[in-house]
Amino acid sequence: MRRQRSALLAALALALALAACGGPPAGSAGGAPSTLVYGSADYTRINPAMDEHGEINALLFNGLTAHDGKNQIVPGLAERWEYDEDSRTYTFHLREGVKWHDGQSVTAGDVKFTIEAIMDPANGAENAPNYEDVEEITVLDERTVAFRLAEPNAAFLEYMTMAVLPRHLLEGEDMQTSGFFRAPVGTGPYKLESWDPGQAIVLVKNEDYYLGCPKIDRVVFKIVGDDNAQAVQLESGELDLALLDPRNARNFAGREGFACYDMMTADYRGILFNFRNSYWTENRDLIPAVCCAIDRQAIIDSVLLGQGMPAYGPLQRNIYNNGDVERYEYDPDRARSILEGAGCVMGPEGYYQRDGVEVGFTISVMPGEQDRIDIAQAAAQQLREAGIRCTVDLPAKIDWAGQMAGLIGWGSPFDADDHTYKVFGTDKGANYSGYSNGKVDEYLALARQTADPDLRREYYARFQEELAADPPYAFICYIDANYVADAAVRGIDPDAVLGHHGVGIFWNVHQWTVEEP
Repeated sequence: MRRQRSALLAALALALALAACGGPPAGSAGGAPSTLVYGSADYTRINPAMDEHGEINALLFNGLTAHDGKNQIVPGLAERWEYDEDSRTYTFHLREGVKWHDGQSVTAGDVKFTIEAIMDPANGAENAPNYEDVEEITVLDERTVAFRLAEPNAAFLEYMTMAVLPRHLLEGEDMQTSGFFRAPVGTGPYKLESWDPGQAIVLVKNEDYYLGCPKIDRVVFKIVGDDNAQAVQLESGELDLALLDPRNARNFAGREGFACYDMMTADYRGILFNFRNSYWTENRDLIPAVCCAIDRQAIIDSVLLGQGMPAYGPLQRNIYNNGDVERYEYDPDRARSILEGAGCVMGPEGYYQRDGVEVGFTISVMPGEQDRIDIAQAAAQQLREAGIRCTVDLPAKIDWAGQMAGLIGWGSPFDADDHTYKVFGTDKGANYSGYSNGKVDEYLALARQTADPDLRREYYARFQEELAADPPYAFICYIDANYVADAAVRGIDPDAVLGHHGVGIFWNVHQWTVEEP
């Protein structure tokens, strides 16, 4: 019955699409096409070169390399590659016959165009630090492209998973504002059919996909604003798949007609301190007290219902994690000692003061993600109990430069360079805190410049020690990704370790099926 309701809703969406397109969907073969309706956050654009977190990117685009279900590098648009150590040059050979969704052939020129666009400072891509070692890109022929690096980069094949974009549609366009990013054309398993702003993005299968025609005819990214609404629409059959917060996901556990996927991620949450704000110029030495005042396990138990683990740094789910680094375990007495050692005295309202000014700050949180809001509220309560007046604000838009602090999320299941070099390096593209530490910069650079696992382990260990000595964040917890699906959806890989925002579940979407009643 749930599937019937879901199919009815999908059929209504389909009728609108047919009216716009003027014909039957590709691959329908006269029968009712299969449809997967996914509960999605809203999109203002689909721009994988500038925005890395969009789950929809994996359905529309491909990179030269790709990840398998174990997050290992495998061929993507490139069928093979070589690396010349002496010249620090990677040469990629593209697959023959791959076409853009508009029928044009994919060429090495598209690859060169894409990476140069990301590298161009004028485009403001947060991914630019991934390619700052690229010295020259040479198109050798239509299917061969070479990258010469100024310095070795152990994560370079990782960064070649970046979606390749079509030069013939984007050359001369503004990479931030082009209309292309509202009507994207890629090479992926699905192609854009329609986009109703604020309502739904409808994708139809790419029958010419290089890994084989997808089994589900349509995927609808239905825009549903928050976790509570997504849970209601899963219940009613309006959605077939959604990423929920733990409380909503728990209500579906063991219920007939649903499948729950509690998936491990490398995604952590923490309080970002904005070092561009004068408050932290004056009170940076109090950050360890903030870290010691947070009871991470209590937040995991109460907010995440026990799912996840305490966070003390950015690499805890990476092979290069340093387990001996300073953890700033929950210790209210130590927090008070740090505050009082810095000259803070308890004020009449139960909050510490420094030079007559109350110690406290506001955490800004993006609306819509209930787990972030709940984590921030719980941490703020604990900080108030420790004598730090902390409040939570939910602005309509985050002011990265102006806020005092934010409930940040990062984390990558891939190479250790990912989500460290560009996040904590001075003036790098994803360093939203304005954090700067010369030793952190040094160790991150050394770690990316060697492929020797022992040396990388040493450099990342030192990086984590420096990060702990001068914290950019108060790390709180690693979270799980709680996906709930209609039981008719088959093919989801439950063992994949996902990334930031739970991204990665669609890595094998072309193999998924939806069983009709």
